[in-house]
Amino acid sequence: MQKTYFNSYFKQICQYPLLTAEQEIAIAKKIQQGDTSAQVQLINSNLRLVVNIAKKYASDTIDTMDLIQEGNLGLMNAAAKYTNSFNTRFSTYAYPWITQYILRYIQNKLPTINIPYRLDELLRTINKAEGLLTQRLRRKPSCSEIADFLDIPEKKVSNAKSYEFFCSSLNDEIYGCEGLTIADVISDDRIELEQSLIRDNEISNLNLLVNKLSWKEQQVIKYRYNLYRGDKAKTLRQISEILGVSSETVRQLELKAIGKLRNEVNKLSV
Repeated sequence: MQKTYFNSYFKQICQYPLLTAEQEIAIAKKIQQGDTSAQVQLINSNLRLVVNIAKKYASDTIDTMDLIQEGNLGLMNAAAKYTNSFNTRFSTYAYPWITQYILRYIQNKLPTINIPYRLDELLRTINKAEGLLTQRLRRKPSCSEIADFLDIPEKKVSNAKSYEFFCSSLNDEIYGCEGLTIADVISDDRIELEQSLIRDNEISNLNLLVNKLSWKEQQVIKYRYNLYRGDKAKTLRQISEILGVSSETVRQLELKAIGKLRNEVNKLSV
């Protein structure tokens, strides 16, 4: 049944055409102007991306459609934040958002350490029975009702369900996801994805402008403002020692380079 539902869903989303880079730019501009239909178009055209990512994390213990549903939430979040100023394809921007939502779901749903095979099989049987009874009763069944349905002792059901949640080391591999540890799925709230992307994009654009300067001017700006991504920016004296010139010469080169960069930026804004 689940496979049939997946095939039906995939056939449905394949009706939405993929977008070209030019179309994405036009749609992004409409979204910024408050056009909700443009946002829906951007989401629909990238639903197949969510499917491809979800299939990578699917396993016997978690349904692909559940992962797709969570991934779609990440896709919608990305669509709401995307602008053409990011200078990247939407799929590239949306990929980490989709993955983050899927991994968070896996973190919440899967046990964090292995359990014995027989107990795992019993838990699967109990969970399937619980799902069927929920549909029939239109509410969550009790352990007694599950036990009667499976014709097993109620204590066996309650004992098995007590093993559904565990605490474990961050380095333990997540059951059902080979090579994926708990540390891999814990999100870092200190970093916003869009802020990181914008910062990298700004540095890339700045480097393009800096490369138009003379060699010495480039070195001064890159060392002075830490464009080499070192521990910290260098002082005038440190740069003078690297270039073999006086600190005053470095200061003059810095002022001259900043003036050139300002002129280049003014040209772009015209």
